[in-house]
Amino acid sequence: MKITAVHVDVTSEPKAHPVRDAIQLLDRDGVTRVRIETDEGVTGESTTYFGRVASSPAVLAKIVEEQLAPVIVGEDPSLIRGIRERLRELTDYQGSAGLSAYGMSAIDQALWDLLGKSLGVPVWKLLGARWPAIPAYAMVGWLELDVAGLERMSARAMEQGFRGVKMKVGGGPLTEDVRRIKAVRTVIGPDAPLMVDANQAFGYAEALRRGRAYEDLDCRWFEEPLPAGDTDGHVRLAEKLDIPIATGENRYGQAAFRDLLARGGVGVVQPDLRRAGGVTDCLEIGLAAAGFGVPYASHGGGAHIHVLAALPNTIYVESGLLPEGAELVDGCYPLPTAPGLSASW
Repeated sequence: MKITAVHVDVTSEPKAHPVRDAIQLLDRDGVTRVRIETDEGVTGESTTYFGRVASSPAVLAKIVEEQLAPVIVGEDPSLIRGIRERLRELTDYQGSAGLSAYGMSAIDQALWDLLGKSLGVPVWKLLGARWPAIPAYAMVGWLELDVAGLERMSARAMEQGFRGVKMKVGGGPLTEDVRRIKAVRTVIGPDAPLMVDANQAFGYAEALRRGRAYEDLDCRWFEEPLPAGDTDGHVRLAEKLDIPIATGENRYGQAAFRDLLARGGVGVVQPDLRRAGGVTDCLEIGLAAAGFGVPYASHGGGAHIHVLAALPNTIYVESGLLPEGAELVDGCYPLPTAPGLSASW
């Protein structure tokens, strides 16, 4: 089987309900879709989401169509790691992070989807699943919500059967964070996991000050307290705090996690499929983390469920509220049954 063509299309529209974290307003629904075709009629697809900047999906489409696609046409689509290395070599001069990484990830996911469809099985079966279902929490605590809205969304998440919830912090003074965290804790009860996410908003001193407060409030983890690339800061912070530091969604490629893991700067590793390099790199990051005894929780859900199913150190899949008709099973996201890289909903 050989790759014969790569097709890309995009959409970019204003988000009906913009959401806010500590550093940005996410006001777009932008998507780049990649479809890889073969001479045997089997196709693989991926979707890459953008929450900001109207032109980003089209820029990514140009990179895929004009730089990456010509290199993979004619290749055996099952040689996924070989294709990855060729694309890394190709993009090295311009930089293999940023939108180059997004493009390589889009191709990687489409290739795994194609491989699963060619064999008639979901990708988690190809990766060697460890778990039959994945515990799920709901990311519902955006900063544009007032306290009443925050309570309402958190209550809805618990009604839908989620194990716990995550909320944004750092949009105002610490006193505001404390007030909002206490409100959510009252709604979800004393035992449900409650995670907080600062989206890289703090410097070291403020992250340490707030981290101590979040510890006292029994938060399960403190996510992205510092700029993503500050490995030294993450190591120092982890040494001072008992609350686990969760990070990784804004690191590009497997190599970017090496020192962070080896030096103990992360307590919950959280790669993002788009930035880390797709299924292939996320799986390898997860296995490396397992070697250091570090648990793995996805940034986002969807296709990531296949990676989570295969890792021995998986603890959670991240989700928004469930769509109409979807259900969790004992607080867990069921594994998809369709061939390829589909999600359950």
